[in-house]
Amino acid sequence: MSEPATPLRMTAAEYLAWEREQPEKHEFHLGEVFAMAGGSPRHNFLASACAAELRTAHRGGPCGVLSSDQQISTTSRKRYVYADAVVVCGPFEHETGASDVLTNPSVVVEVLSSSTEAYDRGEKWQAYQRLGSLRDYLLVSQREARVEHYQRTEGGWRYAALGEGERIELAGGASFAVDDLYRGAFDYPGDAAPDPVDASSGD
Repeated sequence: MSEPATPLRMTAAEYLAWEREQPEKHEFHLGEVFAMAGGSPRHNFLASACAAELRTAHRGGPCGVLSSDQQISTTSRKRYVYADAVVVCGPFEHETGASDVLTNPSVVVEVLSSSTEAYDRGEKWQAYQRLGSLRDYLLVSQREARVEHYQRTEGGWRYAALGEGERIELAGGASFAVDDLYRGAFDYPGDAAPDPVDASSGD
């Protein structure tokens, strides 16, 4: 996602009511509210392409794809975030008293940027791991055709880095090609700084 700016302070209830009235998105963590800045054109292209590939891959099945406007609760009344694309398998489950806040994502996608890469790999990834419904976490590079895939297994989170000519195989059986995701992406301006080379284990 985009870069957190200077935070405000609110209660969770105040934040949820206030956020519904805002033209821009904000994330919430333990009373602090962070404004989210916009991404590069390539970031936005890849976020849209991820949603499209996921929708095609899940067509005819029990899963649906939601855009980056979908708010997610990773810890009730403590942390609310947005992802670049989200898959929900089965009924939409929401936080008590907040019917628009998702609590059961199956797949979460974050497109990496130079300003938020550490957050997406670190604190935000730790928060996502608390979601028992989550099966796949995808980190999508802007610098090259590369998707880092964390998949939940009985023994923990399995990591793979996938590139050109490879397919992303999701836990529920859906899949899509890395080449299809990136087709046309590099026609758009991207980040000025490169993504890190690797991140082989989760917290």
